[in-house]
Amino acid sequence: MKLLVILPNWLGDAVMATPAIEALCVVYPDAELTLVGSFVSIEALKYHPQCVRYYVDETKKGGNRLLNTLRFAKVLGRHDLGITFRNQLHSSLLLSWTKTPITAGRKSWHSKLLLTHAIKPHHPSHLVEQYRDIAQSLSPSPLVIQNLKLHIPLHPYKRPTLGINPGATYGSAKRWYPEKFAEVARALSERFDIILFGGPNEVGMANDIESRLRGLNVTNLAGKTSIQELCSFIGGLDLFITNDSGPMHVAAAYQVPTVAIFGPTRHLETSQWMNKKSVIVRHDMECAPCMKRECPLGHHECMKSITAAEVIEAAQKLI
Repeated sequence: MKLLVILPNWLGDAVMATPAIEALCVVYPDAELTLVGSFVSIEALKYHPQCVRYYVDETKKGGNRLLNTLRFAKVLGRHDLGITFRNQLHSSLLLSWTKTPITAGRKSWHSKLLLTHAIKPHHPSHLVEQYRDIAQSLSPSPLVIQNLKLHIPLHPYKRPTLGINPGATYGSAKRWYPEKFAEVARALSERFDIILFGGPNEVGMANDIESRLRGLNVTNLAGKTSIQELCSFIGGLDLFITNDSGPMHVAAAYQVPTVAIFGPTRHLETSQWMNKKSVIVRHDMECAPCMKRECPLGHHECMKSITAAEVIEAAQKLI
């Protein structure tokens, strides 16, 4: 049985789709997965043992996107079942144009026109549960979702290791401050080696933190890891301190003890899924969650008001 899966674009969202994908693979143990997604989502999920084909969606690049989508659909070909975890016109078109007979996606005007199942997930609920609701339409029996799952082996460290992730790709509003991350890392440095994580656009923040931690055992990996290495290195950590971000969900997939710092985003919808060793640090604000990339009021109090002492206390509870 051939199952076509269009993954979310963001790393964290793609990882949050894994319980639904794993549940479908339980119902269809002979399923051959074709994965379509952004570069980062494919690099994280292509190691699934039932994945037989994977493609980075490059229909945005050059020329007419509608025509590119039609050509891409012909490359993908017909599958037995298809699902998109994106709420996007071109994803609905892509599934429809593959001529796959049974297709599912989140309810929207285009999915109602183009897909056989346009699903309105239960709301409010965690994004993992929303993805499960969409996938349920492809299953003859109830889907049972479990932990987030990545099939990349974790990296073994020789000493207890703390990971610090100061970035968040979505926007600056989700980011706590380098000087506060550095204060937390210094307070915990007697117990842990320290690794700094970050993408190519977050090197400056990691360098700032590193400069504040001179004399300590710090490894700065910002901008230096592949997605596979990022997942592996996070998976082996003893403690992770992070903003709401893709790496936060990677840590949940490996059940890494995690302190997650939340500001402008919906913690009930995008917190770590089924990680019993997870603590959220956040403040209730009248203006939060605003879900904006940058603070629309200019004060950023949802993150600025969180102190290093609060994060250190949360970390010590996990230790």
